[in-house]
Amino acid sequence: MKKLLFATTNQSKINRFYEGLLKKGVELLSLDDLNLNIDVEENGTSAIDNALIKARVYQHLVDIPIMAMDDNLFLEGVPDKLQPGTNVRRIGGKRLTDEEMIKHYISLVNNYGVNGKITARWVYGIAIINKTREYTHTWSKSDFYLVSNPTEKRDIGYPLNSISINKKLNKYFTDMTEEDKISPQEDESDIIDFIANSLEV
Repeated sequence: MKKLLFATTNQSKINRFYEGLLKKGVELLSLDDLNLNIDVEENGTSAIDNALIKARVYQHLVDIPIMAMDDNLFLEGVPDKLQPGTNVRRIGGKRLTDEEMIKHYISLVNNYGVNGKITARWVYGIAIINKTREYTHTWSKSDFYLVSNPTEKRDIGYPLNSISINKKLNKYFTDMTEEDKISPQEDESDIIDFIANSLEV
């Protein structure tokens, strides 16, 4: 069984890839598993930039491959200066709590959306460092709305799921079943393959 350190303490992110990688013979470890947690200044201009910054910091602390991930959020019709981009949780220099995030993004929907919703797109970036080689992969999802009416359900680690609705399924992300998540529009098997293949060196 190969081991891969995912440079995160967010258990929801670990869970996102854990089972798929286990089937590929890869055990995904978190920073908590190794008692590591450094405050990394992620000052890149893209998801890939920030993922590489984080992976390079941890590369020198462990002797197993490192994976880091970041995401950018873009909202249709919102002025450039208010686009979250790489600062999804950090607004005006302040790191928002889950509930503060929900309130902030609802206010953007109210100000710039149409009929209580706004088309949104996530752009994800993964960086893997295996020995001296770096691998990167980026992908996006644009099949959802942010809405002004939050559900009461919360996904720990993913606060915006409470105001995100899948366009095709017309469901809040918090209401999506496991079957929904493995539907073609949610399938991330290519990401699992990329991660596993990066460890073959």
